[in-house]
Amino acid sequence: MDFSTEKTKPKTFCLDKICNFPKIKTNTIMKKLFLIFAILGGIATTSAQEFDLGVKVGANFATISDVDDLDNKTGLRAGLFLGLKYDKIGIQPEILYSEQGGKNDFGDYELNYVNIPVMFKFYIIGDIVNFQIGPQFGFVIEDSFPTMEGVDSQVNTNDFDFSGAAGIGVELPLGVRVEARYNFGLTDVSDNGAGKNNVISVALGYSFL
Repeated sequence: MDFSTEKTKPKTFCLDKICNFPKIKTNTIMKKLFLIFAILGGIATTSAQEFDLGVKVGANFATISDVDDLDNKTGLRAGLFLGLKYDKIGIQPEILYSEQGGKNDFGDYELNYVNIPVMFKFYIIGDIVNFQIGPQFGFVIEDSFPTMEGVDSQVNTNDFDFSGAAGIGVELPLGVRVEARYNFGLTDVSDNGAGKNNVISVALGYSFL
């Protein structure tokens, strides 16, 4: 995507499909997401040796690939995780609110998602340090972009985002969890042109179990 043009006063707008998103539709999507999360957890816990249930919060450092002169944008990342362990291998489905996008002189490119990563964990140093890799399924819940001279139509954001993720996790005493992760988009952010989500994140979590 090429958003380069003469600089004008930044002004943001929301796409109609997001700004006028009916509450009933939002509630339906969220119920389905929680149902999927519960089913995954229910199936896996029947044979898991150990499991965690907790919360996590952290920061995203996000940008969009193939967009000219776009800098990293810092955003919130927070949600729930369910950790299931089988000897030295684990699986960790999550449901996260994630602020992504990028920024430049024209303003912020806001892309906020509900993401569902499903991370496979391989313990490489005892039961403490693990390598994580897996897919992530994202659903846009809000987006807005700067208004720029010469742009005649709004950017049509794809409602669904599919990406891969890899990172390192550390499981400390007292239920403390620390993670660093890189998410690389596999589908385009917009159907107007090329451009994929790229996100580096760090998070601190706490397991109740």
